[in-house]
Amino acid sequence: MPAVEAAEALADLTEISTQIRLAVLVDERGELVASAGAEPAQADAVARLVRELLSAAEDAMGGAQAREQLVQLQASTPGGCVFLVRDEGRLVASVTVPDPTAGLVFYDLKPCLRTVAGESLAPKPTARAGSKAAEADSTAGQSGPTEPGATSGAEDGSG
Repeated sequence: MPAVEAAEALADLTEISTQIRLAVLVDERGELVASAGAEPAQADAVARLVRELLSAAEDAMGGAQAREQLVQLQASTPGGCVFLVRDEGRLVASVTVPDPTAGLVFYDLKPCLRTVAGESLAPKPTARAGSKAAEADSTAGQSGPTEPGATSGAEDGSG
């Protein structure tokens, strides 16, 4: 079960991103899961059109191979833009005001999709090269002598 319900995540998205007019979440079958900022009929229409837009973009990029490559898309019109971001089986799309800041819209859509999936939004910390933590990480999976002068069976030929 996702950490945040889909409708709640989309409502949060439209609240924090002033450039987004409406947003929809579509599952792997292309079915509308949730929406924010739209009446049900409008949300269904947007979900259908987003699926058609995605299909056309994949076809233009080479068909089946593009399905693995196309993870985000922006389409601009004089009346606004459509943005979509997808991962394995889910797609979040938004309709924005004209001339939005594209990077910010994508920046807002990606964590929304991860939140719905129940993934942690905090980046996993990594140790800096040369630090003690990095050295410990690099040797953690290795087996070796535990005491000075001790050897493993492979080193002394005893098997």
